Amino acid sequence: MATPTLTRHRLPGTLGEILIDVRAGGRATPRPAVVLVHGFKGFKDWGLWPSFAERLARAGFTMVSFNLSGSGVDDSGEFVFPERFGHNTFSAELQDLRRVVDALATGELGVAPAGPIGLLGHSRGGGMAVLHTVRDPRIRALVTWAAIASVDRWPSAQRAAWRAAGTMPVTNARTGQVLPLYPDVLDDIERGDAGLDIEAAARRVAVPWLIVHGTADEAVALSEGERLAAAAGPTTARFVPIPGAGHTFGAAHPWRGAAGETDRVMDETLSFLAGELC
Repeated sequence: MATPTLTRHRLPGTLGEILIDVRAGGRATPRPAVVLVHGFKGFKDWGLWPSFAERLARAGFTMVSFNLSGSGVDDSGEFVFPERFGHNTFSAELQDLRRVVDALATGELGVAPAGPIGLLGHSRGGGMAVLHTVRDPRIRALVTWAAIASVDRWPSAQRAAWRAAGTMPVTNARTGQVLPLYPDVLDDIERGDAGLDIEAAARRVAVPWLIVHGTADEAVALSEGERLAAAAGPTTARFVPIPGAGHTFGAAHPWRGAAGETDRVMDETLSFLAGELC
């Protein structure tokens, strides 16, 4: 098997450029592909992602990771586009994800047009992966880590104060940087578009789905993973709770190597994707 190489690509996105990393060996030959969707305040180079992407590429997958155009993050992993972050929405993320999958499927990313495609989404990115899967017949397998089950994340009192102020500050715990979040995302939710109903989409997922969630998740409650698993049903989804694991399964940024629970999640994911896509 050819040694994977890394190439970087840019596509026009909803709020700016989408920055894309492609790791693959044997680029002239179609092979199964995995597209990684990061979460809120996440990015393609956060923590374990580059290491795990390399591992998947070495296992024979074309591995695509990318920064959503509304992530606000550049190729160095810094939040240098705060206005893009501030105006990001769930619908914008879905448009970006579609653009990346289209480019992969048609050979625009420096590799042969993909074989079967799997999605791997974390947290908010997991919710977006669920929504995209039911819209795109090219997706053949789905993995979500600590996925949200609803886009409705903010209570009414907080929404009212947010709208009155015109912005809500969001602190990057890693750097202390305070980022603006504008009401665009509230407008997106309050339009009532059924296309953002993650739990309803879960009931329509028709491809094999691995749902992983930490029992001690401090950001997205275990009950959200349980709701997704119940909506999908046991014939479609396999629910794997990770005892004692938090939202990132022991991973941190910068990456300092895997903890026991991180290893388990990566092993479960690789085994599942190999079984369903290869």
